Amino acid sequence: MIKFTSRDGVGTITLSRPERLNAITPENVEEIIAILNGLKTDAETKVVILTGEGRGFCAGMDIQGQGLGDSGGGSGEGQGRVQRIYQGMARSGEIVLGLREIPQPVIAALRGPVVGMAFSMALACDLRVAAPSTKFHTPFLNLGFSAGDLGLTWMLPRLIGTARAGEIFYRAQSIDAERALGLGLVTEIADDDVAAAEALAAELLTRSPFGLRHTKELLNLSLDAPGLRTQLAIENRTQTLGFLTEDLLEGIAATMEKRQPKFRDR
Repeated sequence: MIKFTSRDGVGTITLSRPERLNAITPENVEEIIAILNGLKTDAETKVVILTGEGRGFCAGMDIQGQGLGDSGGGSGEGQGRVQRIYQGMARSGEIVLGLREIPQPVIAALRGPVVGMAFSMALACDLRVAAPSTKFHTPFLNLGFSAGDLGLTWMLPRLIGTARAGEIFYRAQSIDAERALGLGLVTEIADDDVAAAEALAAELLTRSPFGLRHTKELLNLSLDAPGLRTQLAIENRTQTLGFLTEDLLEGIAATMEKRQPKFRDR
């Protein structure tokens, strides 16, 4: 079960299978995708928090009962199994894309195990707050898989560098909260990860709504931009639009008056 609530500009997505450490089922995948699709056009929600219920964020994909261990009888059955697994993986990848593509910055509130698919989901968020119990797991090379799981080999090198990402992948390492903070994977460590994520969300709500949305867009584009010239052109367009917004007028007035800006909720 996946829960979604929205209050005062902050939406919270909660993975709610604590008895299974919030392991994700195919049904959960569809629930999360539906929530993310709704957020793409949700003008009231400005910031999103992604968290898990209970003692762990998420134990990854729940493979129990998914038929991943069967060998298949003939070539037809084997082909069907491969197609089934591939389609499930591709559908799960839509969650990672969705977390990046929604206009709202997403804050992950992490605790306990963050395994496999959950690692990718956490990295797809814009900011990450970790409880001291947080531990990222990359067991793939011990299980017979590659580390290429739902964008993980694309995101982690961009966050911490290729050499460090390679060491973590090749050695199937786990990363505790302190090391994650040192690597820059998490923004802060807090005893109450959800409360810290809510405080961070409240801080972001004081920023320009135009600025929040377009900064995320620019960060996303920078990851794929072919070069500095292209990124400069996109930034120039966005900054020009910014000159035409009420956010800019309020931001300048607040700066001149030496006060906190009060951006209108639009």
